[in-house]
Amino acid sequence: MKATSASTAMISPSNMMSLGFSGALGNIDAYISAVNRLPMLTHEEEISLAKRLRDDNDLGAAQKLVLSHLRLVVSIARGYLGYGLPHADLIQEGNIGLMKAVKRFDPDQGVRLVSYSMHWIKAEMHEYILKNWRLVKVATTKAQRKLFFNLRSHKTGLDAMTPDQVEALAKTLNVKREEVIEMETRLSGRDIALEAPTDDEDDKFAPIAYLSSDSQEPTRVLESQRYDRLQTEGLSSALGKLDPRSRRIVEARWLANDDGSGATLHELANEFGVSAERIRQIETVALKKMKGSLAAFA
Repeated sequence: MKATSASTAMISPSNMMSLGFSGALGNIDAYISAVNRLPMLTHEEEISLAKRLRDDNDLGAAQKLVLSHLRLVVSIARGYLGYGLPHADLIQEGNIGLMKAVKRFDPDQGVRLVSYSMHWIKAEMHEYILKNWRLVKVATTKAQRKLFFNLRSHKTGLDAMTPDQVEALAKTLNVKREEVIEMETRLSGRDIALEAPTDDEDDKFAPIAYLSSDSQEPTRVLESQRYDRLQTEGLSSALGKLDPRSRRIVEARWLANDDGSGATLHELANEFGVSAERIRQIETVALKKMKGSLAAFA
């Protein structure tokens, strides 16, 4: 299990041995067996120890309060084993929550420590689960966190929830049905490496192979912007500098149809009453003039 300075101070091996632990605590089963043998406190003992901690900052009293409730942490942690995280780590996080509860416990409120500490224990476990269940955090807001834990407990199998189940859960938790559907989608997914871990044929199926896009690459963006400007402002400006006959010839030859099948030289020759060669010469001069005008937009 993970160790913290607070847990080391309160639950050191020597202290545990002196309060009922026996044998080696090298695995989780031995630890659970040991904490279940620790004596439970009576209500009067609990109140007395809590007052000593509050009034005199008696760490020995705090230690006894923590140790007598370790079995509660084990019991709560067992309910979160379905998330696939180590049982020992869940217990350790719960122990931290228990120590926070003991520190804040007020014996004059008339509430037993076992009831008061459950919130703190679960809060620490929930935080640990949300941080470690996936690489990408699936729940960030308070509503999402509540939905995350309730949704898992309401699902009875691996199949998707029916519309009626979604509607019922949304009403129970007072959230929108769309939020239930979104959270279920997050829970049904899994972490996938962006790049394949090997160099074999599986590389082509890694997300990097089909999610990559060059459309937002800076040089491509600049090229696209320049092309759009040439097609609009540049072309309009270049055509505006031609005489009417030259403009008519260029538009008929190159801009009449999207597929490039414009008018022929002979068709324009008949229209203007000149030879086809004369039309070609006018076209050549006009295109050179347009090229010079378009250079300013390149």
